[in-house]
Amino acid sequence: MSSRYSSATPPGPSQGTFADAGARDPHFEQVQSLVAVAGHPIHVMLVTFPIALVCATLGADGFYWWTGDDFFVRVGLWTSGWGFGMGCLAALSGTVEMLLVRGIRRRVAPWSHGVAALMLLSVLGTNWAWRIVWGEGGILPWGLMLSLLGLIFVGLAGWYGGKLVFEHQIGVTPIDSEDSRG
Repeated sequence: MSSRYSSATPPGPSQGTFADAGARDPHFEQVQSLVAVAGHPIHVMLVTFPIALVCATLGADGFYWWTGDDFFVRVGLWTSGWGFGMGCLAALSGTVEMLLVRGIRRRVAPWSHGVAALMLLSVLGTNWAWRIVWGEGGILPWGLMLSLLGLIFVGLAGWYGGKLVFEHQIGVTPIDSEDSRG
């Protein structure tokens, strides 16, 4: 059974593209998740929370700007704090995954994803700390700008994360694997 999820070798210089430097490693094609529950990668499950919470923080800031209601100050404090906490858990699981699976860490894209995600974490932590220190007075304009910057880094980290899944098939169980044959 042939599918686009088969473990074909990555394109090389002879095909008009640059090959990943780690492609010569015998473990390069080994990209199955080891940090998983019932075959589902934990990192993939955890990243949904900081993504949603970054969007919720930006929304709370926007509604505070629009209404001036103190409720949105509290919402922004909680969503930024939980976003930072869940982002730390996602980063921990992703780092463990990358260090345990040689085929993942030998590629460039996971390192780019990690750098973008760490930049996101630094913005999330700064946003949360800013709100703790300054409260309502810290939301406009700096809290709002940090929330926008967080959304930009969510997009950047997500783009690299998408490359890992869709281009490199990292953490994806191939359709033609023994598990899917039943």
